[in-house]
Formats: sequence, structure tokens, C-alpha cells
Amino acid sequence: MKVVFRADASLQIGSGHVMRCLTLAEALRAEGAECHFICREHPGNLSDVIRSRGFDVYSLSLDIDLQHSDLLELDTNPLAHANWLGTSQAEDAKESAKVLKALQPDWLVVDHYALDADWEASLQVCVKRLMVIDDLADRQHLCNILLDQTLGRNTDDYSGLVPAGCELLLGAQYALLRPEFSRLRQRSLEQRGSARLNHLLITMGGVDQANATGTALQALQTCSLPDGCTISVVMGLKAPWLAEVTETAATMPWPTNVVVNVNDMAQRMADSDLIVGAAGSTSWERCCLGVPTIMVVLAENQKPSAHALQLSGSVMLIEDVGDIALRLPEIIEQLKCSDVLLRMSKSARLVSDGSGVKRVIEKMSANYV
Repeated sequence: MKVVFRADASLQIGSGHVMRCLTLAEALRAEGAECHFICREHPGNLSDVIRSRGFDVYSLSLDIDLQHSDLLELDTNPLAHANWLGTSQAEDAKESAKVLKALQPDWLVVDHYALDADWEASLQVCVKRLMVIDDLADRQHLCNILLDQTLGRNTDDYSGLVPAGCELLLGAQYALLRPEFSRLRQRSLEQRGSARLNHLLITMGGVDQANATGTALQALQTCSLPDGCTISVVMGLKAPWLAEVTETAATMPWPTNVVVNVNDMAQRMADSDLIVGAAGSTSWERCCLGVPTIMVVLAENQKPSAHALQLSGSVMLIEDVGDIALRLPEIIEQLKCSDVLLRMSKSARLVSDGSGVKRVIEKMSANYV
């Protein structure tokens, strides 16, 4: 089976779309599939990371002179995230078609908020099957499978947005998690028998354009954490605030370590008592391991899943970066004085069991026969 992924990363988009596609690609490769990526060269792209994982990347150039207003004129029905694409859907489809005609894949997997049924329809002649990965349920798609791993998502959310024969894979049971999360799940859950607060992990995504990490560190300086507490901070190599965060970490009252581009994230999560982390796809990783989370919403499109997780009891929610300074110390005090951590862990572990990739590949394989 040959699979091509169309996904982008950038300082604006973040890294989540590409990273979850990489997770699926690596699992497919382990099953014998041949996988390729098509990515546009946005500032902050992850093409080098994809290549370092052993996959070919077909790069689409970026017109740096093209402005958002120009993009709105290029597409007759511009999407809410149209400016994430860097060109029109028609132009992107034209460029992508050249790659797809050469590769002739069995599956095209598209994970991009700036693409919809118009783009997908123009590429039908180039591919046998198409799968869309989405979280928004805000536009039409023309696909064989649609995957939306948002907690609480249901079929009514995609009524009228997908063809009658489209198979919907909805909910966190389909979350695309790397295999190390399911391997570490049991051990992580077993160690959460007490409401200890000795090791905090801060992870706001690979980019963190808003510097939520630095803001969280400054807010923690006003908290009364245990004397033996340690803090770990994980950032991406291209995070624009990396130097400033490193400087702030050196001034913390507790030992605070900043690490970049780690390859043992599951282990780091499993070893933590509490995570201060961004909403988004890593939410399901934290749930799989049963790690209590103070979740920070960094983008409007993260709010539906963040609210669903809050309702499930899995997270304590901070809905805006500007609220971190006030809310974080308040929440830390709550977690120190009760068994809330244990209750959050028990709720989180029910959200995702780490087997989503296996379930998705089974569906792709069944559609491939």
C-alpha cells in the first residue's frame, strides 16, 4: 500500500498536524506501507524532521509576497483558515497533483484546515482513496474516510459535510498516538495512587508562538510548590521564545530543566505528576497515560475539545494565555489541598487507551481490499 500525506507545519499552524500524520505514517510503514509527504515551505516547517524519520518530502514553494487579502480573492469561497495555506486551493491542488500523478498512491491522507471538498474533488483522478483528518467539522469534504479524534464528536456534526458512503471515525478512541504511549500506559496508571505534586512538566507544543511557556514559568514563581519539586520544560527547536524561556528557567526557585526536540515524550509524561500543557492533539497522549493536566487554550479551534475534556473531569482549564498569571496559581493551590489530582487521573484514563492508530489502520486496510 502506498500512502501520501498532505499536511503543513509553520509558526502559525504549529506542529500538531504534521506530527500526528508522522505517527500514522510510521505505523503504516511498520505494516509494510510506503509513505510520502507533501508539505509547503512555510516558516517553521518540519520537512527536515519528516526526512529524519526516513520519509520523502515533496516541497511546495511559498510565495512570500502573497498577502491574506490576496488569498481571499483567489478562492471563491474562502475558508476560516484560508491564510494557513499560503496560496489558493486551486494552485495547491495543481502542485500536489504533479506529485500524486507520479506516485499514484492507494491513499491520500490530508490534514489541513485550509483544504476542503473543492481541493479534494480536483485530486480524485490522482488517487484511489482519500482520508481526511479534521477537528473542526466546519466545511465540506469529499472522502472515503474522515477521522476526527475530538472527544464527544458525533455523526450529526458532519451531517451534510461528507458523502453518504464516507466512513466516520469519531472520538478519542481513534486518537493517533505513538506506540510508546500504549506501552507505558499501565505503568503510568499504577504510579498514580497518591496526590503527590513533586514533578511538573510544561509542554505548550513545538512552536508556542504566544510564549505560554514563559508566562507559565513566571506564574509558577508565585506558587508555593513543595521544596523538593522539579520542573521540566519541553520545547521545539524552532520555538521563537526558546532563549527567553531558558533564561527564565534559570531564575526559578525549583530546579527547572529546558529540553528541546525530545524523542522520549511519553516517558517524560509518565514520570510527571502534573502537566501544564496546551490544548490540541497531545491532550490524548496525556489522557492515555492518565496524567492530570492544567490545559491552556492557545487557539480558537482548540476550544471544543478543551471544553469536552473539562466536562469529562480530565483537566483544569485556562481558556486564554492572558489568564495564566491569575489562574495558574489558583489551580495549583486547589491541587495541593485535595485529591483532585487522583480524580483527574481516573477521568483522563477513560478518554483514550492508546490504540487509535491500530483502529485507523484496520479501517484503511478494510477499505483498501
